Amino acid sequence: MTAATAPHPLVTRARRLADDLLAPHAEEVDRTRVPESHLREIRRSGLLGLNAPVAYGGTAVPAAVFRETAEILAGACCSTWFVQTQHHTPVQTVAGSDGPVRERLLHRLASGELLSGVAYAHLRAAPRRPVRVTRDGTGWRFDGTVPWYTGWGLNDVLLLAGVTDEDEALFAVTEARDQPGLRASAPMRLAALTAARTVSLELDGLRLPEEAVALHTPLARWAAADRLKTVNANPAVFGVAEAALGLVDDDRAAALRDRLARVRGDAYALADEAAPDEHLADRLALRTQAYEVLQAATTAAVVTGGGRTMLLSHRAQRLAREALFLMVQGQTRESRRSHLDALVP
Repeated sequence: MTAATAPHPLVTRARRLADDLLAPHAEEVDRTRVPESHLREIRRSGLLGLNAPVAYGGTAVPAAVFRETAEILAGACCSTWFVQTQHHTPVQTVAGSDGPVRERLLHRLASGELLSGVAYAHLRAAPRRPVRVTRDGTGWRFDGTVPWYTGWGLNDVLLLAGVTDEDEALFAVTEARDQPGLRASAPMRLAALTAARTVSLELDGLRLPEEAVALHTPLARWAAADRLKTVNANPAVFGVAEAALGLVDDDRAAALRDRLARVRGDAYALADEAAPDEHLADRLALRTQAYEVLQAATTAAVVTGGGRTMLLSHRAQRLAREALFLMVQGQTRESRRSHLDALVP
């Protein structure tokens, strides 16, 4: 391998973590919780600063490197991947802020000193407002319910969003712990990724200062940008599909692996070469095709393993359940419609 084709050092680091730590313990983690030891190694690895500015201790890697590390981690242990992948949105949001939160937190987030989660998917429920934000003196008050928050008890901070009476989206950073005005439910028992410790958050007068605000923008503007992100295929889908094909004999896996490579190549080419608002229908179609390959790959792994795959200790059934999770993770009305149209023409 020449220097020109050598993998990025962070890809090599992700592969080592996946092979030596994450994959060997994935079934145990799936039945329990993501351990601090996994997250400690993730923090030390530099992978939490992938999209952070170099000036703040990050590496600002190309999109291709970011995607490849996601594939590797998700294919090894989807629960661990899901906890750490939440972190990249707060990093990006804080990096784009012109408020004091940038200087106060960005270096600590980029270095892995702080691990962050996100509580903003409920903004996609507009015109409903599950979380309302009102001015409270020099700060802000949050009221309502966050239906889904991942990483409770694992994250240090969280990026919380709500909607003001003026239809503005406001994002602020606070500690990820019970505090006055913020109470978490017990961790949910889910069909997959229970280990990632997902809870709901009840907000009853949570007060945060202006210095905690990372983004304040019209909801319509945020939603338009968010829709452009959710039309693309998720790299984790390709990672889990690849892991499943590793459990299928080579002859039968070959055709599916070819399909996987084609869909991945087309999806990533659009992401890299077209403007974010171009070819939206094509992007959604490729996202759906990625799900189809994922379902075929994980089904093939289950069939290959036979009755043993019903044991919780078997990798194939874990991957199949993770596939179900990925089909609804980050789902929007547009992506749901596209997927259903493909299933029921």
